[in-house]
Amino acid sequence: MREKWYVAAKKADFEGWARKFHISPVVARILRNRGITQEDQAERFLYGELRDCHSPWLLKDMDRAVELICAALQEGISIRVIGDYDVDGICSSYILTRALVLLGARADTAIPHRIHDGYGLNDNLIEQARRDGVGMVVTCDNGIAAASQIALAVSYGIKVIVTDHHEVPFETGPQGRRELLPPALAVVDPKQERCTYPFPDICGGVVAYKLAQALGERTGNEALREALEEFLEFAALATVCDVMELWDENRILVKEGLKRLKHTKNPGLKALMEVNSIEPDKLSAYHLGFVIGPCLNATGRLDTAERALELLSASTRVEAMSAARELKELNDSRKNLTQKGVALAEEAIARRHMEQDKVMVVYLPKVHESLAGIIAGRIREHYNHPVFILTKGEDEVKGSGRSMEGYHMYEAMTAVAQYFSKFGGHAMAAGLSMREADIESLRRELNARCELGEEDFIPRVHIDVPMPMEYADEALADDIALLEPFGVGNPKPLFAQKDLVFRSAFRMGANGNSARFRVRTPGGEERQLVFFGNVEEFDQFLEEKFGPGSGDALYGGRGNFPVSVVYQVGKNTYKGRCELQYVMKYYC
Repeated sequence: MREKWYVAAKKADFEGWARKFHISPVVARILRNRGITQEDQAERFLYGELRDCHSPWLLKDMDRAVELICAALQEGISIRVIGDYDVDGICSSYILTRALVLLGARADTAIPHRIHDGYGLNDNLIEQARRDGVGMVVTCDNGIAAASQIALAVSYGIKVIVTDHHEVPFETGPQGRRELLPPALAVVDPKQERCTYPFPDICGGVVAYKLAQALGERTGNEALREALEEFLEFAALATVCDVMELWDENRILVKEGLKRLKHTKNPGLKALMEVNSIEPDKLSAYHLGFVIGPCLNATGRLDTAERALELLSASTRVEAMSAARELKELNDSRKNLTQKGVALAEEAIARRHMEQDKVMVVYLPKVHESLAGIIAGRIREHYNHPVFILTKGEDEVKGSGRSMEGYHMYEAMTAVAQYFSKFGGHAMAAGLSMREADIESLRRELNARCELGEEDFIPRVHIDVPMPMEYADEALADDIALLEPFGVGNPKPLFAQKDLVFRSAFRMGANGNSARFRVRTPGGEERQLVFFGNVEEFDQFLEEKFGPGSGDALYGGRGNFPVSVVYQVGKNTYKGRCELQYVMKYYC
């Protein structure tokens, strides 16, 4: 599938911003491309600090939640934190439980088992809390869609506080859209209509961090206020792993969290870095999202997330290393199972001609239900369509969805809610349970209602600046580093140049799955360009564009092939050497 390239053409005083903020005009233009229009926004983006984050008291019901928890502390009632089995749920559970314990509470944690319990609150967890004499339940990263379970807890005299970040369930009637809030004593969720929090796109871990911050301010507890430094590390980890946009305070929290993670005192996080051969001083958002996060996630996918919580709570290096090795092994096993699941999904799509579907609904009864979300993400990346991967659970079908720009997945599901026994999520991702007999009906109705057109399914590449490679020097690479951390909402900048002449190439990597090219610019200079994409696909592109034998000629050093390229520039450190690196991302 070929991409459609777009060049950003937003206007601003790039030279003025460059002088004011001591950056290049190119970086000033990139800031404008990120939607920044005011100088104070630019300054906050480049140099924002923790003090620039929003007050936790701006979250609706935060004052009520703090008041209730403080009363529970005085009464000495038992408090149970109920989280979720993904990284966001694990991190928010750790933050809240540790905060409560530091305040002197009798607090523990319950994380649902993916297979036996499913996502979030359920009747079994409430019944267990009643049997254990729990007086208060505080949810994190879930609860907003658990009205019946919270009503059950209330009937038992259990006080419930919900902290969540997912979309609030709603119904549409003659009077329009009406929110369906759970009957908790306090609901802290920035997605509520009546919540005026300035930046609602935070994850469950950040909501938990904000609650811990508010408790520290209200109680003046010094141990808790000191622990906020560690909690910031987990808020950053949760933000990246829950694929939140790295914008506004998310960007600041991740930037500051990464600084602290490089020197973390948490034995579990240190052990995870060690078993994955991550040098702490080189830690980046990439490592959080694609190395550390998946290890924590793997335990909730293939075993129980309580093991991940034990790792983060480990007090000794020996204990932490043992748990970290176990989690890494689980993640390696998960990778193999995921590859097989993706292959099965591709086979099912081809067999049933689902490439024609606007919304792909793929049923994989033999795939472990815990892998549905990862597989959905891979298939969405490949086809650039909204995707639901459904698997056979113990009692009913369970699934995960991953969406794309222009398709609000949660709202689309709400319109066909009759097919689900349970569902929740947000614009870009969702989870569900349903009857097997309804799968085909769901597929038909989702597609019938989908308003996306053919143009929407063509991947879009947004180029920041068309720029000769000669201009992308070390000084620019240093300036670009000011824009880190990169991720969703703040992608690494893309540049473009027409007619780079590819002269020679050689394969890199243990499996030869990447390549380095020697290219000549239109200005006559030679550069090295690396490519970590599909090398075979690029070779096929050369054969189609320049004729048979083109690939062999290039790898034989006899290339003379003009290709237009979208590239990134940065610095790469390898074996103590730091050098400028150009990375090819797209070509035509």
